[in-house]
Amino acid sequence: MNIDRLKILVVRPETLINQYLDGEWVPLLQSPPFPEYTSGHSVISRAAAVTLTKLFGENFSFSDNSEVEYGLRIRDFKAFKQASEEAAISRLYGGIHYKMAIDEGVTQGERVGKFVVNNIQTLK
Repeated sequence: MNIDRLKILVVRPETLINQYLDGEWVPLLQSPPFPEYTSGHSVISRAAAVTLTKLFGENFSFSDNSEVEYGLRIRDFKAFKQASEEAAISRLYGGIHYKMAIDEGVTQGERVGKFVVNNIQTLK
């Protein structure tokens, strides 16, 4: 079977684990109601990182406090790309995506971000 065709047929980790290993297992993150492949979170995070890096520079450090109210600590980042990498891999750690979906999502996001910065003009 063609590997590209196989990627289309991939089900979420929760589905396989429940069917073959543990019917009660649930991922740390809620499984979204759309396909596993590719990781949309990885796409949008990388596209945003590429675009924001173009606007604000390579080493734009910032802190993210959006999850503090849920008991998580403030996250410090040295660059938008670092934040996008963490956002992407979180989908694997959260149990809702496989690595290939994350990797391809990052690649797609890189392309989308480059398209945006090469085709959209901003006011300065």
